[in-house]
Amino acid sequence: MRKSALFLFILLLVIVTACTDDEITPQERFDTYVNHWNEQEFSKMYEMLTANAAETYPTKEYVDRYKKIYSDLEISDVKVSYEKLSDEEMDKAMEKGTAQFPFTVEMNSIAGPITFDYKATLIKEGKEEDKENWYVKWDPGFIFPQIKDGSDIGLQTTEPKRGEILDRNRMPLAINAIVHEIGIIPGNLGDHPEKTIQRIANLLDISVKTINSKLDQGWVGPNMHVPLKKVRKNQESLVTQLQEIDAVSTQDATARAYPLGKAAAHLTGYIGNITAEEIKEMDSDSYDAHDMIGKRGLELLYEDRLKGQEGVTITAVNKNGDETVIAEKPVENGENIVTTIDADVQETIYNTYEGDAGTAAAIHPKTGETLALVSSPAFDPNKRIFGISQTEYEELQNDPQRPLVNRFRATFSPGSAMKPITAAVGLQSGSIVPGEGVEINGLTWSNGENWGDYKVRRVSESNGPVDVTDALVRSDNIYFAMKAVDMGSEQFTDGLKQFGFGEELPFPYGIETSSISSNGSIDDEVLLADTAYGQGQIQISPLHLALSYTPFLNDGSMLKPTLIADTEKNQVWKKDLLTSEQATVVRDALRDVVASPKGTAQGAQDANFPISGKTGTAELKQTSDEDGAENGWFVGYPADEQNILIAMMIENTQDKGGSGYTVNKVTDILKTVH
Repeated sequence: MRKSALFLFILLLVIVTACTDDEITPQERFDTYVNHWNEQEFSKMYEMLTANAAETYPTKEYVDRYKKIYSDLEISDVKVSYEKLSDEEMDKAMEKGTAQFPFTVEMNSIAGPITFDYKATLIKEGKEEDKENWYVKWDPGFIFPQIKDGSDIGLQTTEPKRGEILDRNRMPLAINAIVHEIGIIPGNLGDHPEKTIQRIANLLDISVKTINSKLDQGWVGPNMHVPLKKVRKNQESLVTQLQEIDAVSTQDATARAYPLGKAAAHLTGYIGNITAEEIKEMDSDSYDAHDMIGKRGLELLYEDRLKGQEGVTITAVNKNGDETVIAEKPVENGENIVTTIDADVQETIYNTYEGDAGTAAAIHPKTGETLALVSSPAFDPNKRIFGISQTEYEELQNDPQRPLVNRFRATFSPGSAMKPITAAVGLQSGSIVPGEGVEINGLTWSNGENWGDYKVRRVSESNGPVDVTDALVRSDNIYFAMKAVDMGSEQFTDGLKQFGFGEELPFPYGIETSSISSNGSIDDEVLLADTAYGQGQIQISPLHLALSYTPFLNDGSMLKPTLIADTEKNQVWKKDLLTSEQATVVRDALRDVVASPKGTAQGAQDANFPISGKTGTAELKQTSDEDGAENGWFVGYPADEQNILIAMMIENTQDKGGSGYTVNKVTDILKTVH
């Protein structure tokens, strides 16, 4: 028993001696502090402060301040590193009870990277009943050296200027304009504020409720300018009436403006206040609740490039108000977007509609540049910026002409404007041979009992055999129906797919994909026949239809459409759709559609230069016996210059002369912009 007791005593003595020899060094202690700092464990860091530092900087001045500053400045990726002590330095520190460590702090912030050097002093002391240990002699310079003397942190932001949207000639489509900002000085509302507010509301076409909600904001004081609405500079009469009211104040402000108004509304879109849902979807580092964001059109499509990045400056502000920059991220204004659009062409096409509903696409058929994308009727995007009343918005929503619908994004039945495409498929497959005629008798044709009572109808009878040129000139439905049946569904649909049907258009602005049928195939002979002359279920967008005519002008190559000015031109989307000789056959026929006495587009002869093109009437009815609405198409271009090609559709032309009505419109446009 005595030997066992002696052994336990010796073991206990060894353990106590080992603990004494294992004393924590200042380097180990500071290493723990740095680890807590890198993990932003501020409470644990606070526990390691000297007694004097803890008394000088209570929890609120340390833990809470660290958290708030790091949160407000969006501090992340904190990395603290320090220089290790040499053995000699360690011995001196242990002897004196004080040690110093130069350290470097690296971090990211809302204003960009921040790096600084500082020194930490550790002191050996006992805290309350604890045994002696090493503690950090902390001061505010650990946060940023610039605030070690008690300076405050300042945060300033500079909003970027939104990039502008310009046409090919750098004419404005969407710009930042100086406008009048109308506001109220609450203290000047007078003895009858309700009447004054009602008068202002009537002039600005906003509700009294809206004005009162703005006046009830927490920051509003009696002598402050409370913004109500922005109005354009050309509304001087309205501004004059408003300035006659004592409570009204005006200031210059910047607002988005759309010089073409309705003519380019669906193309440019507009901007508006960001919603909570949009903030969640977008990069929260780049947006806050007060930002404007693209809502439709090019404004939405190129939001990332147009917005820019706000500038941020973090400063230390001393008691005298002097500022020292801690970190700075310069403002980056948004990028100007220069498009291939021609503002004159865009506006001319829109105005030519004169209230008719429809859509049009204009391209340069030799380069693929998009010159215009038009949807009619439209809305005024400026009213989205300067304020649209609920009554006006409801009128737009309930308008049977559907001005809020973007038609140039949609697809439609092309009618006979489809026939040049069918001709190209037939020529390329060998089913159609130039100059080879087909005997067609009468105005109707059926391919046997399987068709039941259904018959294909044509507008005029032919004198003798019908070849592809005659069929295009006279727009002979029966010829193209026969040729499609001869080809068969598989060969015909394969040819249409080569023209891009069923394939997403390689274009930045989202355009609905053109389709052969509801399921992408043709498994019925009647549907096959109808599809060949642009009826059935086939649907195509105006831009795709315009592009489908480019092989006839480019030796069989269909061009890729472009929208941004610095994009490479003359890109080929689909090649070898026809041989050069076959393209000439169709191109010559398109000229005869206008020039020949048999042609369906003779109205285009009104121009003093030659025009080529193809008409189309899309019948929107369930059976051939019923009467229904018709959409009139014309795809036309100057036959010699070939510097613009327009695919235009007008709805409900059945009482206006059918596709001839559209021919006249396109002719007027070409006469203006040619």
